[in-house]
Amino acid sequence: MRTVNMHQAKTHLSRLVDRASKGEGFIIARAGKPLVKVVPIEPRDAALPRRLGFLAGEIKVPDDFDRMGQDEIERQFGVRS
Repeated sequence: MRTVNMHQAKTHLSRLVDRASKGEGFIIARAGKPLVKVVPIEPRDAALPRRLGFLAGEIKVPDDFDRMGQDEIERQFGVRS
């Protein structure tokens, strides 16, 4: 992984970030001491595959789902209907 000093990083930040976003991470150092590593962020969609419908027919949502626990919530927060 490429190491650049602080001055180089400030001077060429756009270019360095562009390369990092394409997979070429880099390390920023001060006085030769590594401080931070810059790497691309993995896309959120790639990290967590979505599996729609995998519980179809396995669960049933009650008709009063949106009102479940309403009495308890109103009691705790002092809400009067």
